[in-house]
Amino acid sequence: MKISYSWLKQFIQTDKTPQEISLILTDIGLEVESLEKVQPIVGGLEGLVIGHVVECGQHPNADRLRVTKVDVGTGEFLQIVCGAPNVAAGQKVVVATVGTTVFPNEGEPFKINKSKIRGEVSEGMICAEDEIGLGVSHDGIMVLPENTEIGIPAKSYFKMDDDFMFEIGLTPNRADAASHLGVARDLAAYLRTSYQLPDVSSFKTGNENLKIEVKVEDTTACPRYSSVSITGVTVKSSPDWLKDKLKVIGIRPINNIVDVTNYVLHELGQPLHAFDADQIKGKRIIVKKCQEGTPFITLDDVERKLSADDLMICDTEKPLCIAGVFGGKTSGVSEKTTNIFLESAYFNSVSVRKTSKRHNLKTDASFRFERGTDPEITVFALKRAALLIQEIAGGEISSSVSDIYPVKSTPFDVEVSYANIVKLIGQDIPSEEIKAIILALGIEVVKETTEDLSLKVPAYKVDVTRECDIIEEVLRIYGYNNIHIPTKVNASLAYTAKPNKENVQNLIADMLTANGFLEIWCNSLTRSAYSKNPDEAVRILNPLSSDLNVMRQSLLQPALESVAYNQNRKNSDLKLYEFGKTYHHIDSKYVERSRLLILISGAKQSEQWNHATTPSTFYNLKAAVDAIIGRLGINNYQVEEVKDENFAYGLKYFRGDKALVSFGAATVSDRKQADVDKEVFYADFDWALLLDTVRKNKIVNKEVSKYPAVRRDLSMLVDEQITFDELKAIAFKTEKKLIKSVQVFDVYQGDKLPAGKKSYALNFTLQDEEQTLTDKQIDAIMQKIIVNLAQTAKAEIRK
Repeated sequence: MKISYSWLKQFIQTDKTPQEISLILTDIGLEVESLEKVQPIVGGLEGLVIGHVVECGQHPNADRLRVTKVDVGTGEFLQIVCGAPNVAAGQKVVVATVGTTVFPNEGEPFKINKSKIRGEVSEGMICAEDEIGLGVSHDGIMVLPENTEIGIPAKSYFKMDDDFMFEIGLTPNRADAASHLGVARDLAAYLRTSYQLPDVSSFKTGNENLKIEVKVEDTTACPRYSSVSITGVTVKSSPDWLKDKLKVIGIRPINNIVDVTNYVLHELGQPLHAFDADQIKGKRIIVKKCQEGTPFITLDDVERKLSADDLMICDTEKPLCIAGVFGGKTSGVSEKTTNIFLESAYFNSVSVRKTSKRHNLKTDASFRFERGTDPEITVFALKRAALLIQEIAGGEISSSVSDIYPVKSTPFDVEVSYANIVKLIGQDIPSEEIKAIILALGIEVVKETTEDLSLKVPAYKVDVTRECDIIEEVLRIYGYNNIHIPTKVNASLAYTAKPNKENVQNLIADMLTANGFLEIWCNSLTRSAYSKNPDEAVRILNPLSSDLNVMRQSLLQPALESVAYNQNRKNSDLKLYEFGKTYHHIDSKYVERSRLLILISGAKQSEQWNHATTPSTFYNLKAAVDAIIGRLGINNYQVEEVKDENFAYGLKYFRGDKALVSFGAATVSDRKQADVDKEVFYADFDWALLLDTVRKNKIVNKEVSKYPAVRRDLSMLVDEQITFDELKAIAFKTEKKLIKSVQVFDVYQGDKLPAGKKSYALNFTLQDEEQTLTDKQIDAIMQKIIVNLAQTAKAEIRK
């Protein structure tokens, strides 16, 4: 939100500089994100002064040049060479002195230097209006009236006062501060001074020649509707003062009528709308909702299909305006408009927000209506706008003010305790100071005791409805920086359940990130087509769209959408992970489950000159899964092949009847549903179960063995249905103490082997932590392993 410094000072008299006000506003909750100096024209006429041409003679070396003597009020005359055909002695002119930077309408700015022109010294420049941005004429220099005072700055003569623009990061709850009046109210409360509202006492009805009847059919969506008619206006460009005010806050001037409505909107925070009264059929306005699908062309020349829930401003034949959001093309003010119907209404914030979102229309009016405007200011704003229109567009007020307000708004009743204020703020503030702040904020004290206050909060403070809100108001005006930080902080030790969930999650996240994975956060809302168990789906009662109508039952589908998004943008080599939750409706109860998803797709590593690009495989995923399981210190689990609809193939690590993780290749149907054409491998961890398992882990510290480890290899022929895990289990069953690891380093299946057979090459690492193993001991262990492999797995050891 943009606020003008000079405009703000029309409400409140203060000698505070823009920089000081910027700090004050930030301290009281209206954070100033930037402070910018704004000049009516580029350069702001800086360095230009009013001069008097004392002498003017022919240049000795140029027919078209004149040599002048100019008095600029310094006591010494400046010699200036001028080429303008109309320069003459006795003129009052605008002079750019040496060192001044001039900003012409066309071309780059340039600096005035002392120089010689055809042999004659020139100590400045006598300016034409287009050379300093004051006009477009270049027929000659600007000649000012004879009584113009010399030596004064040009910016003072032309009343080019600089302004400052505050860019305020307005939070959604501060609807009351979405205007210059709102900011002035807060500033006045902080400075303990008063603010001045514009004077509308001169408003009066001239005649009743243009009565337009108003009927509000939906008083819930439109609790108040005020209006007035004005005849005989002249639509034209706005005066400079109005255009300059709007330009400072970034509003493009359109015409004097529209500019007035924009001016009052940003001045008082009340949106207005001006209709061409001659376009209102039947001289009647009806505030109602139209039939579903009714076509309506808005001001941006786009035809929109109305919803049955959209509140519309209509005449007897057609809709004219989307209430509180956007006007219609046919009913707006144009150059031909002579009669105006002016609207100032209070619309329901929820109704406006839904309509604005439904049609993807964001306007200054909807911004304020969505957050909540002041229902009590509609008539005041209407009179303010009508008087301004009369001032700059002429015309006559041709109807009484119509004000449909069936149920008047009432102030919020709030009880606040002095003790609770001190308790929540954490500092003892005198009750007199608290009361003074409350009154300065425009809140009425109805009843007062030594312990508490009974208050009535004005309707424009839409976010102040509870005791804690009052306390927040007191604190921000009192000043956050005035709350003392004690030198001693008292704290009590609290028991924290082990393991610390955040620490464990960060541990795994750091490990994955260090291994090239990127964390993603996907939307918990997704489409119902992804639900493999529709009966368990948690459905949204009022979904934004059909693509966001259920809560996700799996982390996979949203992650596949991320894969598709990246692959469509030539980023197909992906390693992703997400900590998230899934949502289920089981046995009339809502169940929320914590999960961890890791996903791999595309090449194993990016393409390089010194190695070939190889695609990621199931085993790259398995390595990542094993790394996570190992990092969490989980080693006692069973393994089996996954056989369900979620994986094309894969494995499951489990304990008892609970799966720690299932991982493998995504099915073709899942990939197709998300429009992913490359193979995807993913792992789905039960994160809550992993944390529970980690909690039961016992940490045992032991010394690193000082005795060497020994490796032995075996190559064997086994039936093709035998898995490595089975062989590994036989080895550890044979010797639990000395065998430290069993790894597979080669697998072969082919036509050189008997049918139904495959070859495994395993390495065994043996180590005794108390002594060095001898060859005899090692051979004895390996012989036992060979015998057990032959008996249990029918393995044939290859020599």
